[in-house]
Amino acid sequence: MTPPKDKTKDQEPPSEADELREEIAETREGLGDTVEQLAQKADVKAQAQAKVDETKQQAQAQVQSVKENPVPVAGIAAAIGGLLFLLWLLRRR
Repeated sequence: MTPPKDKTKDQEPPSEADELREEIAETREGLGDTVEQLAQKADVKAQAQAKVDETKQQAQAQVQSVKENPVPVAGIAAAIGGLLFLLWLLRRR
């Protein structure tokens, strides 16, 4: 029985050209990502739409919160109404 051959001995180390090709490929990929990010930043319409969507979601969450627990809102409304009534009474004098 013969000992198994070591495959690493048969393979040649990567040449400088191969290393350069790999480095160029990595650089191109990085530049592609950078260009994509810049394009997203330059798309003002898409950014505005994203902000509108985010604001809508926040407003819907607030509305849902008030629907689930209306007591604080009712308390604030009653306090404002009481202050307005008090101001009206004081001005009548």
